[in-house]
Amino acid sequence: MTPAPPRSGLHHLELWTADLGVSGPAWDWLLTTLGWRAERVPGWDLGRIWRHADDSYLVLEQSSDVLGTRSPRCSPGMNHLALRVADRSALETVREAAPAHGWHELFGDLYPHAGGEDHVAWYGEDPEGIEVELVVSP
Repeated sequence: MTPAPPRSGLHHLELWTADLGVSGPAWDWLLTTLGWRAERVPGWDLGRIWRHADDSYLVLEQSSDVLGTRSPRCSPGMNHLALRVADRSALETVREAAPAHGWHELFGDLYPHAGGEDHVAWYGEDPEGIEVELVVSP
């Protein structure tokens, strides 16, 4: 029997979107590229779920309660979401393909050390301004 993967401590994260048709494909590409599994909830047309191997999951939902069209990353609240990637090769693959999938690179002039000399990561922004940091695990 294969042991269960270690738990991350994160149960789930829910992100709101002003337009699921715009942001959904970008998130689907990124998360499935990183090995997350897409799940559909029958009858829930305004939401998407991706599950990680550790059973944590990310929800992207379009709600009529959303205010505005851009995430105010510099306001109080969440600044960015950081996810692990397996290695530098996986990071390079994402970096090269991300623009074609709706992602805008941040801090490209400092890549791959925008987070510091000993920190290997790529930073991107989804179509609505939500920042994601992809970190190569040591």
